[in-house]
Amino acid sequence: MPSFTSSGRERESKIHRADAREIPMEVSQVIKMKRAVREFSDEPIPEEQLAQVINAGRRAQSAKNRQAWHFIVVRDREILAELSQLGRFAKQLAGAAAAIVILTPDPAERWSIMFDAGQAAAYMQLTAWDLGIGSCPVTLYEPERARDLLGFPADLHARAVLSLGYPEDSSTLTATPHAGGRKSLSEVSSYERWGS
Repeated sequence: MPSFTSSGRERESKIHRADAREIPMEVSQVIKMKRAVREFSDEPIPEEQLAQVINAGRRAQSAKNRQAWHFIVVRDREILAELSQLGRFAKQLAGAAAAIVILTPDPAERWSIMFDAGQAAAYMQLTAWDLGIGSCPVTLYEPERARDLLGFPADLHARAVLSLGYPEDSSTLTATPHAGGRKSLSEVSSYERWGS
């Protein structure tokens, strides 16, 4: 279960964090602070924390509650290095402590499949951040090579992977978000009709 909360209550947490904080963040704070991390320390991620991250993905909502996903956790350095060759922007996988490969049925069958996988990925990334673990989504451009590497069945597809690890620079977790890093609310939203 994710340790972040949606209420104002502060609950004790035994979770290791790179910045040694002991109180879970609020969901809104996690969303504000979360950023892509592509450079990781050599510190391994404990099994318990990986399970928390995966469990957050498992709890994501999905169309008709199909839960049409399977998550493969990869920690083997050689496999991570090989996965890093399967996408133009996948190089950080080679230095990650772990990766979560998100398997789904053929995304061409239903548009909701990738939407569901995206929700699971977002839940996992927010939970990871709350645990002091950095992450970054990666697209695989050679899914058949991923199949050969990971041995998953022909009716499943691997397009999305999350790289995971403690940030090489632990101050990343508490740094103030960059000014101007996101478009303004008025640039990305309208009410009732376009442009209003």
